[in-house]
Amino acid sequence: MNILSRIIDPVRQFFRNLSLDDPKAWDRSLWSLYGSQSLSGEIVTEQTALTYSAIYNAVSLISGTIGSLPLHLMQSKGDKKRMADSRKLYRVMHDQWNPYLTAMAGRECLMAHVLLWGNGYAEIIRDGYGEVSELWPITPDRVRLKMDDRALVYQIRLPDRSDVVLPRDKILHIPGLGFDGFSGYSVVAMARKSIGLGMALETFGALYFGQGTHPGVVVSHPGQLSPTANDNLKKSLTEGYSGLGKSHRLLLLEEGMKLEKLGIPPNDSQFLESRGFQIPEIARFFNLPPHKLKDLSKSSFSNIEQEQLSFLTDSILPWLVRLEQNYQMQLLTPTDKDLSGYGRLYFKHIVEGLLRGDAASRGAFYSQMFNIGAMSINEIRAKEDLDPVEGGDIHLVPMNMTSLENAGKPPEPQSTKVMIDPGLLPEKEKGNGKDKSKGKGKDKEDESGEANP
Repeated sequence: MNILSRIIDPVRQFFRNLSLDDPKAWDRSLWSLYGSQSLSGEIVTEQTALTYSAIYNAVSLISGTIGSLPLHLMQSKGDKKRMADSRKLYRVMHDQWNPYLTAMAGRECLMAHVLLWGNGYAEIIRDGYGEVSELWPITPDRVRLKMDDRALVYQIRLPDRSDVVLPRDKILHIPGLGFDGFSGYSVVAMARKSIGLGMALETFGALYFGQGTHPGVVVSHPGQLSPTANDNLKKSLTEGYSGLGKSHRLLLLEEGMKLEKLGIPPNDSQFLESRGFQIPEIARFFNLPPHKLKDLSKSSFSNIEQEQLSFLTDSILPWLVRLEQNYQMQLLTPTDKDLSGYGRLYFKHIVEGLLRGDAASRGAFYSQMFNIGAMSINEIRAKEDLDPVEGGDIHLVPMNMTSLENAGKPPEPQSTKVMIDPGLLPEKEKGNGKDKSKGKGKDKEDESGEANP
């Protein structure tokens, strides 16, 4: 009987002996002790699964990415949109959840709960005006959903083992994938066999090097050993040759003893290949491209950019839509969600925040948006936290870079006037093109009444 069996079997017997009216039988914090052992023998719970590097990487990657994205409370009225940064809810979701938790840490924690347990919970604290003023995360293993008089309520187990029931409007609930629409499935529970196999491979590798870099051996003696001699021989062999720092020593056998190796070498059992296969296996459960879990065996310079785009569109975007819709449904009042005179409020993640660490991609994005007239110089400077400049609010378009309102108008015809210096004209063209000699003769004829000869 191994150590795990010694621990698990009494726990199972403990639950079998409980009666239905015993409160311990309905304590959800004890359920994982009974049903969390995988077929590989490893105990797989939401807490122990994080000790497996692929799970920790997947959860921290998705939750950290979503938590680091800017989340804005927007207000839309007609064609105009603006940030409703004067609302208290904006500061809660963008800056600080409560006096002890930043908004980034709160949203990261909530997303990690969704990824591990399938559900994320936070208690909603409202002020006297009904607006959200604080959010406090609750670990999902303490929450139980139930219907009470056709209303969804949440039964929460407190540290003192007492229960408190909160109505729907007091709890922010983000469910993951689930067929009933109210509660999501635990990814750890769904992937227990795959996670257990990966953890078992790590345990095997650790024990292989910890107990010696060679397979197990059998030492045979031609005679009959007494119990004391058997214990002494076992102790001397274990202390002298077992362990990572005691391998490859010279072994001296006496009295005709023989040494026979047992076990399958790691190369024969495809140990490294099995460990490598578990990485994309975990990536499938979290809908991640394998390279995001540091498995670059199938990546190259030609496809890494497309895989990064797949991470945004296939992995992150569905979560963003799920979060935004739940925020709007549960945190906004009916007046905020309606098209009132102040405009409709809604949440939006700014995905461009992922470009914050990539100056080249950010510059290319700004250049493209500026060239099509979608952004002005001051709008670009505002995103970079720079002060506006004079004349920087004009939107320009390509070609002649004219203003946006004049881009579709045809050019106006312009008359061209040429100024000529009279001194440069020929003698006969002076005086508006008339011959001055003929003009003078005519004048004399008029004075004398006779024509000039």
